[in-house]
Order: sequence, then C-alpha cells, then structure tokens
Amino acid sequence: MPSDWLTGPRVALREYGEGDLDAVLRYAADPEVTRYLPWGPDSPEEAAAFLARVVAQANLRPRTQYEVAVVLRASGELIGAARLGLAPAQGRRGDIGYVVRRDMWRQGVATEAARLLLGFGFAVLGLHRIEATCDPDNVASRRVLEKLGMQFEGRLRDDLPMRDGWRDSLLFSILEGEWRARQP
Repeated sequence: MPSDWLTGPRVALREYGEGDLDAVLRYAADPEVTRYLPWGPDSPEEAAAFLARVVAQANLRPRTQYEVAVVLRASGELIGAARLGLAPAQGRRGDIGYVVRRDMWRQGVATEAARLLLGFGFAVLGLHRIEATCDPDNVASRRVLEKLGMQFEGRLRDDLPMRDGWRDSLLFSILEGEWRARQP
C-alpha cells in the first residue's frame, strides 16, 4: 500500500508504522481527547501495543479493520486516527470512527478524514451501509456525522463499556445511495 493511502485536500490517511509512537501519544495520552472514548488516556506501553496491533491487522487477509493514521498533507505530521471496521457476517456493512489531536479541533480535519473513509467503504469496498456512534454529550462528533450526511437513527442505551461504567451511544448511518447522491 502507498504511504498516502487516501488523500483529501488537507489530510491523508496512511498505514501506521513503528516510528509513530510519539505522534500517537500526542492524542492518545490526552485526557480531553479521550474523554468520550472507551480507551485512554494511554500510557506509552498502551500506545505501543496499539501500534503493534494495527500494524499486524494491516497485513491480515481478508482485512476486517482499517485503522489508519490521519496526517496533514502539507507536512506529513500525524495528527490523529481513523477507522473503518467491516462486519463480514452482516454483509456489506461497516462502521467508522475518528480521533484527532486537540490543537486540530474545529478545523474540519475529522470530517475530511471520515469522508475519505466513507468514499473508500462505498466506492472501493462496495459497502451498502456505514454506521457510526458517538457519546450523547460529544456535540462536536455529532456535528461531524451530520456534516457527512449521516442520519440519526436513535439512542442505544448502555451500549459501550467505559472506564467508569457504561455509556449510551447515538447511532448514525448512511447508505450507499445516499452517499452517491451527495457526490459532485
């Protein structure tokens, strides 16, 4: 796979490499960044284990997880992560997630990275439906999903185990035809 796997106007998605630990820690060790996530803040050991896992996953065939680094195209600087998971047993279905460093918030990079994943899922992998969830209190993430054209489907109660108990999740989805209708 090329180093810049998917590219947008400002960001590119690429596979992780062994040398990405310090950059991963910049977002994964930040308690504010991981506030609404079931993991983190990560220690250096946890971040290293994550890197080892995603590097190994990238070589699996068939591949069911695409966990990739979000980098700035202009500099190549790693600023976050994006993920497309496939649900092979459910057929042509996937889910996305994303996280970016705090200093990159409110700049549209999470939306751009997630849009690249949607395009890959629908145009390359032939998916029919892609879902995403977010914490009900995570207004910024909800806005990203809405900007992508994803439709709110409901609230899943006690859906995700967190560090301090369970959390509800808001469920969003977009279908292949809806995505295609939004393309220029």
